[in-house]
Amino acid sequence: MRARLSDIARQAEVSEATVSRVLNDRPGVSVETRQAVLIALDVLGYERPARLRKRSAGLVGLVVPELDNPIFPAFAQIIESALAQQGYTPVLCTQTPGGVPEDEYVEMLLDRQVSGIVFVSGLHADTTTDPERYRRLVDRPLPIVLVNGYRDGIAAPFVSCDDRLAGELAVSHLVALGHRRIGLISGPERYVPVQRKVAGFRATMTRLLGSSASELDELVSLSLFGVEGGQAAAARLLDRGVTGIACGSDLMALGAIRAARQRGLSVPGDVSVVGYDDSPLIAFTDPPLTTVQQPVLPMAVAAARALVDEIRGQGAPHSEYVFAPDLVVRSSTAVAARAVAAV
Repeated sequence: MRARLSDIARQAEVSEATVSRVLNDRPGVSVETRQAVLIALDVLGYERPARLRKRSAGLVGLVVPELDNPIFPAFAQIIESALAQQGYTPVLCTQTPGGVPEDEYVEMLLDRQVSGIVFVSGLHADTTTDPERYRRLVDRPLPIVLVNGYRDGIAAPFVSCDDRLAGELAVSHLVALGHRRIGLISGPERYVPVQRKVAGFRATMTRLLGSSASELDELVSLSLFGVEGGQAAAARLLDRGVTGIACGSDLMALGAIRAARQRGLSVPGDVSVVGYDDSPLIAFTDPPLTTVQQPVLPMAVAAARALVDEIRGQGAPHSEYVFAPDLVVRSSTAVAARAVAAV
């Protein structure tokens, strides 16, 4: 379709002369005005002139777990956008149970001659896997960035949420509400974020409540990530008389709420539940979930920036960037019933 200067000028709210200068890639137009004209072209369905089309600086891989947990699409969307703004074309590789494993995705990405790869909660987070797979990529050399899961001896940037602090925040909140019998549910112990959450939980319970090691062993219930895993883990803790539950993910927290309701218990009247992630839409659950918010935006932007720096040879530090989470209080936590009765 042939572009009409008058239509584009009207849409962009500029003069036809300005539109002509932009389309012919001439100087004398501000960055903001040039962008307004290009957006007007897109909105009106006109094809941008070849000289104005942004050329890709190269392909980059983005390997994420299954998208059932809404926190992973959130990471993927922000990382993809940040990379695209730098001129790179992301190739999204989503892992599903029984689907293509991470190592096969990596081979596919290498065949496409990607410029680098971002791994979100990949095998690097699993302490039972061999980190040599990542060292081989670094030795190629191929720039990589690893999100949420630190492994020593890999010369690459790591971006992580402070999971130990996340455990501390959840426990401190529940203790402040008068809860004394507090449990933690999370995923399998082999994962680095889980180990850190457990460490934060145990340290804070000991510091604030004087809990013994044997007591804490009974108050940690690990299961599979997801709603069903959370429900099973929470059921075990409810058998042990907990009134507050800190969870390793928002989905596990929803499972904990289901377990409580199956026993005729109300949340938060009888049991308070704290999630982790602050996934999209989690504020609209019943009840709206109190959760420890993972700072996805700054973490994702940092991961993309670190990868671009690595690709451009600008040497991003090969260390772990740790981002602090925040407690978001909603309606799934309340003053402990026993504390109210004591008053």
